[in-house]
Amino acid sequence: MSAHVLDSGSGAGSAAAPTEPAASGAPGGVDAAGPPSAGPPPDGAASVIRVTRRRRALGVFRLAIAIIEIVALIANYQYVLEFPLFASVNFFSYFTIQSAMLAVVVLFIAAGYALTQRRDPPVLAAFRTIITVYLLVSGIVFGVIAFQASTRDYRLEIPWSDTLLHFVVPVLALIAWSVDAVIAVNPPVPWATIGLVLVFPAGWLAYTLLRGADVGWYPYFFLDASQVGGYLGVAVYCVVVLLIFLGLTSVLVGIHRRLALRGVRRRVWARRRAAASRRSVATDVMHEQTTD
Repeated sequence: MSAHVLDSGSGAGSAAAPTEPAASGAPGGVDAAGPPSAGPPPDGAASVIRVTRRRRALGVFRLAIAIIEIVALIANYQYVLEFPLFASVNFFSYFTIQSAMLAVVVLFIAAGYALTQRRDPPVLAAFRTIITVYLLVSGIVFGVIAFQASTRDYRLEIPWSDTLLHFVVPVLALIAWSVDAVIAVNPPVPWATIGLVLVFPAGWLAYTLLRGADVGWYPYFFLDASQVGGYLGVAVYCVVVLLIFLGLTSVLVGIHRRLALRGVRRRVWARRRAAASRRSVATDVMHEQTTD
């Protein structure tokens, strides 16, 4: 995050459907009517085709988000180069920047799986959810800071790169996550994700507080004890942010698990209907052959 407060001067293998043996009334299993004419694929195969197309479209979307994130990171770095007291280590110390770089890696991996595989590996579902939460929290925190600046009569300059990082990319990442949940072909996100989401923020917080005490610089105002009434104020803000992490993750995990279960039920019913349809066709063929 690099919005500049001007007045203060501070600077995210397709398996083919089983092939049914052709119903045959002729000796040796050869249909007397000749080879079957080409027709629409069975329900199971059609479902696989639909899922494959959706997965490929999702893969392209994930790839596009990663590229947008890279553009935003580069543009934001170029923007902060204009600050007179700019320090590269400070830029890369923002949670927004670190989570954005993680998002690029995860999105590229997720795009590769979506473009080449029918399902993501189970661990990827947890990482995608965690990264989505990080991006959303970055946007929420930035919105709070912008609001605080307005209440203190500070004019906050928000470059387009910050708009991409804090608002556009988080929304796109949430859309990509939601589309995957609706398709419901991946394993459900494990409940353990709720605890895992705090691992990186906790490590980042410890690093930031230790470094801030040493160099006198904090990426966010609420981590500076001198601006929030002491370390108690810092602790209160940190607890609130951590609760946001836990709350968002809980909601996403619950939604994904519910939609995953619904997807399993939908596929079971589709297979049952396809099997019933095939049995009905086979029965009709046998009946026609018997009457002939």
